[in-house]
Amino acid sequence: MIMVTLKLALKNILGAGLRTWLNVIILSIAFVAIIFTQGFIEGMGNAIVNDMQEMLYGGGQYWHEKYDPQNPLTIDGSHGELAPKMKNMINNDKMVPILIRSGSIYVNGNSQVIQIKGIKPEQNVIELPSEHLNTESEYIPAILGSRMADKVNLKENDQATIRWRDKDGTFDAADIEVVHIMHTSVQAIDNGQIWISISKLRSMMELGDEATLTILPQGIEAPNIVASQWLYKSPDVLLQDIQNMLKTKTAGSMFMYIVLLAMGLLAIFDTQVLAIFRRKKEIGTLIALGMTRRQTILLFTIEGALHGVLGLIVGAVYGIPAFAWIANKGIKLPDMMDQFGFALSARLYPSFGLKLLLMTTLLVLGSVTIVSFLPTRRIARLEPTEALQGRGK
Repeated sequence: MIMVTLKLALKNILGAGLRTWLNVIILSIAFVAIIFTQGFIEGMGNAIVNDMQEMLYGGGQYWHEKYDPQNPLTIDGSHGELAPKMKNMINNDKMVPILIRSGSIYVNGNSQVIQIKGIKPEQNVIELPSEHLNTESEYIPAILGSRMADKVNLKENDQATIRWRDKDGTFDAADIEVVHIMHTSVQAIDNGQIWISISKLRSMMELGDEATLTILPQGIEAPNIVASQWLYKSPDVLLQDIQNMLKTKTAGSMFMYIVLLAMGLLAIFDTQVLAIFRRKKEIGTLIALGMTRRQTILLFTIEGALHGVLGLIVGAVYGIPAFAWIANKGIKLPDMMDQFGFALSARLYPSFGLKLLLMTTLLVLGSVTIVSFLPTRRIARLEPTEALQGRGK
C-alpha cells in the first residue's frame, strides 16, 4: 500500500507541471545557499584556528602571571625566570620561550611604537620563520611581517633604528637590518611587532634567562609546571575569542536560512492548501473507494514531502559541481577582510563536510514534511458525500 501511495503521490506532483517545479527550484536554492553559507563559515573557522595554532598558539602557552596581551602597559613588567622543567623542555625542543618588550622604531625620521619580540632562531615549535635570524649582519637581524613592513616603509636588507628601556628603565638604541619579511595571515605576529633573537633581546634588556611566555608544540600534553608565576593557557582558552566570533557569525547567518527556507515552505503550504481545496472530489472518490482518512492524509503529506526530495535532487545536480569547484579553487577575499584582526588568508576554502550535508538535508526534508502535513488535517473533517459534490469545509 505504501508503494502504491508513493507512486500515486509522485504522479500527482509531476502532473502539476510548472507549479511543482517552481516549488522545487525555490527549495533547491535554499538548500544550496544554506550549505554554502555554513560551509564558508566552517572553512573560515578551520583556517583561522589552524593558522593561529601553527604560527602562534601551538599546543598551548605558559604565561607569566603579570602578562596581559590586552594591556600594553604591563608588557615590560611581565617576565620572569623559567622553571627548571621549562628549561629542560626548551633544551629538548619541546617548548620555545618568547620575550616581549616595548620599544620604538625610527625610519626616515618617523617613529612608531612597537613590541620587540625575542625568539630562538633554531626553534621548530611554531612555523614562524625564525631561522632567518641567524643571518650574518653588522646590525641586529630582524624579521617583520608584511603589514608592519608596509606601515613603516621597510623592505628586506633595509636598516632602521629601534629604541628601548632596559630593566632599570635606561633608554638605549641600536640599528636593525630587515633580513626577512614574512607574509602571514596571523596579524597577532605581524602588526606593530619586530622579531629578533631572544638571546640578543635578553642582552639588550640586561635580563638573564627570562621570558614572557612559552609555547608548546601541538600534540604534546602540557606538563605540570610547579611555579606559581607561570599560568597555563590551553588552546581552547587561547582560541575562545575566535570561537565566540564564529558562533556569532553562525547565529547571524540563521536569519538568511530562515528567509530562504520560509520562501520555499510558504510555497509548499500554499500548494497544499490549494490542492485540498481544488481536489475535494478526488478526496471524496478515494475515501469512497475504501481509502481511509489516514491514508488520504498520508498521500497528500507525501506529495508535499516529495517537493523537498526533488528540491534536494535538483540542488545536488548543480550544487555538487559548484561546491567541488569552490572547495578546490577557494574564494578570493577582498582586501578589507584584512582589517578584522583575525587570521584570514587571501583565499578561503569552504568546508563541506558530511555532517553539514546530512544536517541540512534533514532540516529541509523535516520542515517540508511538517508544512505539508499541516493543511492535510482538513481532510479528517471532510464528509465523503460532500467532498464528491465539491463541497465541505
